[in-house]
Order: sequence, then C-alpha cells, then structure tokens
Amino acid sequence: MKIIIFGLGNFGMSLAVNLTETGNEVIGIDNKMDKVNIVKDKISHAICMDATNEQAYKALPIKDADIAVIAIGENEGAAIIATAVVKKLTNAKIIGRSLSPIHDTVLNAMGIENIIHPEQDFADRLAKKINLKGIVDNFNIDKNYSISELKAGPEFAGKTLEELNFQEKFTLRVITILRRKVRKTILGTTNFVQQSEGFVDKNTVIEEGDILVVFGLNKDVGKFCSRR
Repeated sequence: MKIIIFGLGNFGMSLAVNLTETGNEVIGIDNKMDKVNIVKDKISHAICMDATNEQAYKALPIKDADIAVIAIGENEGAAIIATAVVKKLTNAKIIGRSLSPIHDTVLNAMGIENIIHPEQDFADRLAKKINLKGIVDNFNIDKNYSISELKAGPEFAGKTLEELNFQEKFTLRVITILRRKVRKTILGTTNFVQQSEGFVDKNTVIEEGDILVVFGLNKDVGKFCSRR
C-alpha cells in the first residue's frame, strides 16, 4: 500500500519505519528537517513540508495514497488543519491522531472514523502488563473484547488444546501460538525470535515457553492471568 504519514515524532517515525519494513511504500512528512534526515534512509520517501499549507500538497501524490495518517503530536491546531486539507484532497482512508477530547470532537465532526490515541493506548496496555501476571501484550477490540498474548503455564506443556479443554475452561479462543525459534543471521551468529505457528486446532500441542494469542472478554483474560 501507499501510505503518507504526516508528523515524524516518536510515534509517526516508528509507524513509518515499521510499515516500510512490512512492505509498504511510505512517504513521511514533517516540517522539521532534522526529523526528515533521521528517517530518510529508512522509509521510501521523507519530505520536509508544512502540512498546513495546502499549496505544498501539489508536490505530493496525495490522490494516489491508500492511507493518510495524521500523526502530528505537538500542535493540535496544525493536526486539525492538516486533516482538513487531506480530507479535501483525497479519498484515501484517513487515520487521525487525537491529542485531546476536543480534538476527538473535531475529528468526529469532520467525519474521521479512524481515530487513535497512542499515548493512552500504550498506558492502558502497560497497566494491563503490570496488573495482570502472565500477560505479554494486549490489543483492545472494544471496551469488552481484546486480543491478548498470554504465557502458557508449565502445566500446559506437552498437552493438546483438546486435552486442556482450553476454550471451554477459560472461555478464550486461541488464534495462534508464538513460539521461540533459533534464527541464524547473515553474520553466522544466532539469535531467538518469536514466530507464529499459524492457525491452530484441537490437536495443536503446547510447548514450554509458548505464548498463546487469544481472543475473548477482558474479564476472562483477567481470570486466566490470576488463576494461580
């Protein structure tokens, strides 16, 4: 996909690099040349531009973009103006970063359906990691449901999901399993990576150290983590 990201702060820059590494064509925009210089060799294109200046967009392939992310995090006014300009110039899916409840209201009024709150989301995920023993990571689907990465207990090792009666016992559906694998680097050294085992079924055997990626109610995730 062709993705344009406006704002190359910590969030915007990380997003741009990650999307590039996963095969997307990413154009990063910022009004500060030092940020552009940091990321220019890591993404497809990096441009120093004032996103509030509509005339500057003439140099951008904005109409060809699949997704436009307004990731500006230092200036709420600039973020709102940039969103308005992008919405005027393209039919691309727009993802807006909100900096405050009023910003939420403005984006909703503009018809922006995809609104993100990186700092709040990170804080919520970190709080769950701290409060729920055994949780590795968590992504909220809505206020009730989430996809969570949970450490498989040692008592699960060597047993199938059917033998564990996992879904019925914990009311959580296992989507996949992340398993630690040894990978050899181009330098000949080895390191460890977490690799998905793909789709699982009732005959899938859990190994020691596995991470279970599950879907279910937040309250059931909490019960799983506090079972011991």
